[in-house]
Amino acid sequence: MVAADARNFVEVLGVKPEMIVQERGWDEDTDDALREAIETVIGEEMEDEDSDEVIDIVLLWWRDGDGDLVDELVDAIGLLAEDGSIWVLSPKTGRDGYVEPSDISEAAPTAGLNQTSVATLGEWAGSRLVQRR
Repeated sequence: MVAADARNFVEVLGVKPEMIVQERGWDEDTDDALREAIETVIGEEMEDEDSDEVIDIVLLWWRDGDGDLVDELVDAIGLLAEDGSIWVLSPKTGRDGYVEPSDISEAAPTAGLNQTSVATLGEWAGSRLVQRR
């Protein structure tokens, strides 16, 4: 991904300066340009899974075979701000680790979340989830 695309994707994700962004599910295949663009906008490194900060946005890299998505979403909600969101990023169709979109849309309500939008972010597909009101 080129830097301009990464900056545009950060806007799609709704990342703003000084937000607290937590990254979960990092692995060798994650998009480093997107990660760096997020950290540039927020002005610091993203929080890891052990953070005790109130989180504005969770960036969850998720692949087929990563485990139970409902369990991971429930864990991610723990410190999520009331108006926060979780972006589940999964490999696009045809890539290793591809996740059926229905797997995400079915896991969300079980975890107490609603899916509000989807986006294509380079080689990753993103699903935005928010807490039910």
